[in-house]
Amino acid sequence: MTGEIFKIAVKEQLDKMIRSDAELFYVDVEKNELFEHYLASFPEGTNPIFRERTVHDCSACKMFIRGVGNVITIIDGITHSVWDVLVGGFEQTVADALSEKVKDKSITGVFRHRVKTLGVKQQREVLENGIVNIYDHFHYELPRELISNDISTERGKFETDKQVLERSLEEISLNAGETVLELIGENQLYRGQEFITHVQKFVETKLKYDGLGKWEKPNWLWLKSVELKSLGRFRNTVIGTLLTDLSSGKPLEEAVRMFESKVAPTNYKRTTALVTQAMIDRAEATVAELGIEKSLARRFAVAKDITLNNVLFANQPMRKKMKKATKKQSVFIQIEPTKKSYDDVDEMSINEFINSVLPHAKKIEVMVENKHTNNLMSLIAPTNKRSPNIMKWNNPFSWSYNGEVTDTIKERVKRAGGNVEGFMRFSLSWDYYDDLDIHVVEPNGNEIFYGKTRSTWSSGYLDVDMNVSDRDSLEPVENIAWADDQRIQEGVYRVFVENFNKRDMNASGFEVQMEIDGKMSLFSYDKPLRQKERVQVIEFNYSKDTGLTSINSLPSSTVIKEVWGIETQQWSKVSTIMLSPNHWNGEQNGNKHWFFMLDKCVNPDKARGFYNEFLMNDLRDHRKVLELLSSKMKTEITDKQLSGVGFSSTQENSVLVKVSGKINRVVKVTFAPPKVTKQQLHIDRTVIHADVGRCEVCKREVTTGDSRLPCPSCAYVYHTSHFLESVRVSGFCPTCGIRVTQAQITTLVQLATV
Repeated sequence: MTGEIFKIAVKEQLDKMIRSDAELFYVDVEKNELFEHYLASFPEGTNPIFRERTVHDCSACKMFIRGVGNVITIIDGITHSVWDVLVGGFEQTVADALSEKVKDKSITGVFRHRVKTLGVKQQREVLENGIVNIYDHFHYELPRELISNDISTERGKFETDKQVLERSLEEISLNAGETVLELIGENQLYRGQEFITHVQKFVETKLKYDGLGKWEKPNWLWLKSVELKSLGRFRNTVIGTLLTDLSSGKPLEEAVRMFESKVAPTNYKRTTALVTQAMIDRAEATVAELGIEKSLARRFAVAKDITLNNVLFANQPMRKKMKKATKKQSVFIQIEPTKKSYDDVDEMSINEFINSVLPHAKKIEVMVENKHTNNLMSLIAPTNKRSPNIMKWNNPFSWSYNGEVTDTIKERVKRAGGNVEGFMRFSLSWDYYDDLDIHVVEPNGNEIFYGKTRSTWSSGYLDVDMNVSDRDSLEPVENIAWADDQRIQEGVYRVFVENFNKRDMNASGFEVQMEIDGKMSLFSYDKPLRQKERVQVIEFNYSKDTGLTSINSLPSSTVIKEVWGIETQQWSKVSTIMLSPNHWNGEQNGNKHWFFMLDKCVNPDKARGFYNEFLMNDLRDHRKVLELLSSKMKTEITDKQLSGVGFSSTQENSVLVKVSGKINRVVKVTFAPPKVTKQQLHIDRTVIHADVGRCEVCKREVTTGDSRLPCPSCAYVYHTSHFLESVRVSGFCPTCGIRVTQAQITTLVQLATV
């Protein structure tokens, strides 16, 4: 029981708190404890015994105090409780005591209640003599927005918002947020503009949070989490992963690469390094100190740059252009062959070819297949011949492989975000507004199409679907690709195209590009399709042993493309064959490449003059700046160059070679990583326990508690993740340049300190 004035004042205070539109919160005081404090706050003599209990010890008021007595709100930084009332007398003492107790506690959650009514407004008691006693109690009718049938779920959502916000502000540094804003501002972060508002809000929130005192933060976090809602879950967003990685000390380049892998299509690759002005200044000082500024300017190499002792084969016109050898000429160049007809196609390794076939060759041609377009390469030389050498090896030459070859259908698919690098791919292309769909039925009957885009039986995936609904394009494509050749099913495949929605009266036919293991074919259909009409493109049998065998198909052709001035699937004359510059003059520095320079092969674009892995160790600390510099200081475009196809010692590949000379034959030359010897397999366990120091990739200290790996050759120490990432991409140690085998990696991981 309570006085009417006290009851009305508390109700009006609660009205005021709710009308403020500020969120109501529970604080950390146990409900029964608060009611006991209420009873204990009455001054002596103001809460006498009535029948069995004291006057104010009633179940109705207890229900109200337990329900809403520990509720507060914060308006303009000031905390308000339901007990902040002016009632005078002894009840003011009670109100002040309750207000002080409640406002001294921290928030524990957002207020929600299961029922509308709190307490009982009034009770009547009729005595035996007919007298009616009226007892007033605390009472309130809650508005609908504060009532919930599932309090635990609703309060749990608020709790999660607050917890994730707190973790975000504790674990993500202000520096990380500011760094990401700088990257977005300089357009150095892929799709960064999509996240700029989110990052700006984080920085704003972080600045405020860091300026608060320890005791201010708990309640402020609740207020802020209610304001931001799910937006405050910074660390749980894709941009939050970047912020978290940077805050944990992950190198900028690595963190950004991981972020971009989450938001970019599979074919996206970063073209520039991430650098700051301070990094640029340090690199500039090193270049000046070493006197190599002029060495950074590069151009395409030409025949007269090369000495004969550094080639394995040169035809007669090329030999006339080259410098005379400073050493004894290669025996392959001095031999004059005699003719003998021989038509069999043999398969042999590149070393067998060099040793047994090349010495007798007078004329060589290669079949540049479509799969070789990324093997196209150019030899690069310094623009200033007298400038100091900046390469790891003892000559100033380098090389640059082709990165982009235009193919109309393939480029459309890439622009749409599709995978064009898979082992098997079917790409549908048309040029009108109809909604065409490509379907592929796998050997087990599983159909991949718009209704089931991903195969659970293989890696098949429809990743591009255009002209659906109002998504109209006059350059539409669809794409189904299989990334994992190990999971591709063997058996009969059926590929067909359906017109799902006919919209365009000017419709014609379509084309389907099929690529399997680098071999590309084009199927054409020259008639418009009716609504829901289906046309089978090809039915074929696929075997991992024998490859593709067509059963029936639309008319097709092996795609012949002109790239770099030569036609694929045709014979191209070889002007010279040579090793990569890092293996000239008997030197063996890193992975070996074999270059087949081709007549009329011309890189139509500018090429990179150097790559970081080519540069001398003095420049290692400035690799990010130099990567950016190399992307800007490219060669000038010219048709005077040495270009052709190259093959690495670390990658499996093959090329058809037509040899004319003492014997005329076509040979399939194969390239494969060298077999691992028992000596290479062995790694002394003591190498794992090498002294710790700086990681040669990230330049941060490697402590005894870190997972670390050394190079088995030079014993430089790396963080495990950095070493594995570097070696798996390049195949060799980033410091000494010596090849690291997969077997060595496996052994190192097994021995690694965790």
